[in-house]
Amino acid sequence: MICRDRIVAVTGGARGLGREYVLEFVRQGAKVVVNDLGVSRDGHGGGSDAADELVAEIRAMGGEAVANYADVADWEGSGSIIRTAVESFGGLDVIVNNAGFLRDRMFANATVDEWDAVMRVHLRGHFCVGNHAARYWRDRQKAGQPVDARIINTSSGAGLQGSIGQAAYSAAKGGIASLTLVQAAELRRYGVTANALAPAARTRMTEEAFGDAMKAPDSGFDANDPGNVAPLVAWLGSAASAHVTGRVFEVSGGRLCLADGWRDGPEVDKGARWDPAEVGSAIDDLLARAAPVKKVWGS
Repeated sequence: MICRDRIVAVTGGARGLGREYVLEFVRQGAKVVVNDLGVSRDGHGGGSDAADELVAEIRAMGGEAVANYADVADWEGSGSIIRTAVESFGGLDVIVNNAGFLRDRMFANATVDEWDAVMRVHLRGHFCVGNHAARYWRDRQKAGQPVDARIINTSSGAGLQGSIGQAAYSAAKGGIASLTLVQAAELRRYGVTANALAPAARTRMTEEAFGDAMKAPDSGFDANDPGNVAPLVAWLGSAASAHVTGRVFEVSGGRLCLADGWRDGPEVDKGARWDPAEVGSAIDDLLARAAPVKKVWGS
């Protein structure tokens, strides 16, 4: 068990990927806060049933878990996730920011309300939960208490390369990848690592978007099973991953890939101001020397 006695909170933890993360953490010996607002795929509705049912299932198998129903993007509510872990289990070691929903729309048809809703749950939600956790760990470290903590964020292939019909989602997930880099750089001094995932698996979100491509096979390895992502998440939450921070991992099926991120490509330096008429040929030269760009999903 690589997470024995680790205290973990998983947002959006009652269904899909979150559920698989929770169950793997429990199998690896962790005590888990299952946070879930119980909303639909597009963020409507809500309720406590999903989180309660998973907690009951975990307790029946001999594990330790408690439910939390807070909205991750509500400042006070998100703080309750950390308080639930501390009050129930005596501390907090890992935050997995997984909660989110979709409001897919072609960019020219998108509304500002849809944009704000997606940004709120993904980007603001990651900020609120992560900020409360960071303050908790910073205060412990400054008080001389040991901290070996983890933030595990959820980006997406859409955030790394864009996805047609998902402007808001792509922008939010790209923001989360950048946020992870800053968290890793700033929080290392407090004993906290920060990494992000770009998972591909069968969930309520992807089943509707990708249809038959997400169906389970009749036999053999199910590459789209969300459980395939959980071992990486459990390892990142363990003490063994202390040397890994500021990274984004793409994961699907049995594939683990370290995303390379934005790096300096070909360049030219004239050593003086460019004349506008000269710029075009210089750009053409840079493009000729550059690696091909990855295609936007759906294009």
